[in-house]
Amino acid sequence: MNPSTHIAPALRSGSQILIEALERNGVKQIFGYPGGTIMPVYDALVGSGLRHYLCRHEQGAALAADAYGRVTRKAGVCMATSGPGATNLVTGIANAFMDSVPMVVITGQVPTALQGTDAFQEVDIFGITLPIVKHSYIVRSVADIPRIVNEAFQLAQGGRPGPVLIDFPKDISTGMSAVVDIAPAAPLEARLPDATALETASKMLSQARRPLVIAGGGIAISDSVEVFRQFAARTGVPVTATLKGLGVMPTDAACFVGMLGMHGNGAANHAVQNCDLLMVVGARFDDRATGHLAQFAPSARIIHLDIDAAEISKLRKADVGIVSELAPALEGIRPERKANPGWCAQCAGWKKEFAWRYDAPVEGIYAPKLLRDMSQAHPEGLTITCDVGQHQMWVAQHCEFDHPLDHISSGGLGTMGYGLPAAIGAKIAKPEATVVCVSGDGSIMMNIQELATLKRYGIDVKILLFDNSALGLVRQWQELFFDGNYSEVDLSDNPDFSAVASAFGIQSKSISKPEEVSDAIEWLFNTDAAALLHVSIDPMDNVWPLVPPGKPNHKMMRSNPVKGR
Repeated sequence: MNPSTHIAPALRSGSQILIEALERNGVKQIFGYPGGTIMPVYDALVGSGLRHYLCRHEQGAALAADAYGRVTRKAGVCMATSGPGATNLVTGIANAFMDSVPMVVITGQVPTALQGTDAFQEVDIFGITLPIVKHSYIVRSVADIPRIVNEAFQLAQGGRPGPVLIDFPKDISTGMSAVVDIAPAAPLEARLPDATALETASKMLSQARRPLVIAGGGIAISDSVEVFRQFAARTGVPVTATLKGLGVMPTDAACFVGMLGMHGNGAANHAVQNCDLLMVVGARFDDRATGHLAQFAPSARIIHLDIDAAEISKLRKADVGIVSELAPALEGIRPERKANPGWCAQCAGWKKEFAWRYDAPVEGIYAPKLLRDMSQAHPEGLTITCDVGQHQMWVAQHCEFDHPLDHISSGGLGTMGYGLPAAIGAKIAKPEATVVCVSGDGSIMMNIQELATLKRYGIDVKILLFDNSALGLVRQWQELFFDGNYSEVDLSDNPDFSAVASAFGIQSKSISKPEEVSDAIEWLFNTDAAALLHVSIDPMDNVWPLVPPGKPNHKMMRSNPVKGR
């Protein structure tokens, strides 16, 4: 053969090129649901190295990809067809955006020539999702596919992570090209802290008499947990956490005073209100954490560390803002002395004073005690995924977490229906972990169809379902702030959830008495394959404490002032 003979690259379809580009970026799992315009991509999936999980609703696919991204810190991938398939992904995209989760979303789209004609199943998903993605692409050429996919993963995973959308017209997916795949894009260059800002922050910590750190979700996102723990040990500064920051410090760590905010621990909220220096690490002054913002930490100077410059001084003016990767910033802050022992003792005193009590104030099963007992009895490697409502707050308050990736919860968006698909994504990402979905009777109905996904793929997820026959958190607010005018919160016509689980082929058990709890927890953990434990609780049980709307965090309600419970 003549050595100068050139062999032209083989023609491949846009769909084949897409699948190969995903594989080059390390993708192994995809969550999705097929349909008309995305069908050529599903055709190319056959025989590829990718494992596709058919969720039973596109929202379930997006939320599973969200949890996969949280656990692995690599972009979860979900895929759906155009029109309703794409719009059903929107809640999951918004959820990932609010919680800074890396995700790549692939949507089918009608052929280029039909766009703008109101074609069958055409929606402008590019325009619909603009406020809730880091970046969006509409693929216009088969030759652009490798570059777009590489950039999408680089953007989704770099800096402050988030979702990136790739809208894929059908004519592009079927078009042919000899384009050669290119190597994945290099990670974005790390952003390092300003030396002067580090020096100023170090001096401020040295001079503070009552310093406090708020640990946020950015610490887990940036894989900075160990560096943060070293910082806490080196400085001795007391630490509180946001909902997403739980687990950054072990629950039983001496310097950890608990979760702050609307349903936070009294020790954390009092420490915040009395500190004279507040160092906020990877958190964003969310309203559920701060309460009345103008009265939040009123005497404190602020040091704010975040990878996203837009968060610095957005809600609370920072005396020092450090825009950087968190690990080098934490390593660079070196106060001359440890925190004031008297202040640390005061925080420890509050921690003892406001310690949770488990002498149940109810006759039936007391959800906080059950969760505390389950958390202490769990096997190594327990991961809890949460739905949204009273049970979500009880999990945050009463379960023990050794690492923030053990606690998967919808923070910023508060998405009911998150727990079950999130458990699927978490278990697939970390198959060796024991994954428990804690849900409520309202939330479980939002994505209950994903029980079929558990059964089909043999995914061993445990479900702890609290049933109070109500939308509990809404009912609690109506009780306290709307004169007990209960509007559309009655769920007393719930189905028999054990029977529903059995119909899906999932093992189930129901309990309603405190003496049944211990054996039921053992059953849940020791049952082979997926299982559901249905727990009946009092419809009038409330989450305490509670910071009323418009009040500062230290003005917590600890019980109903009228009914005392």
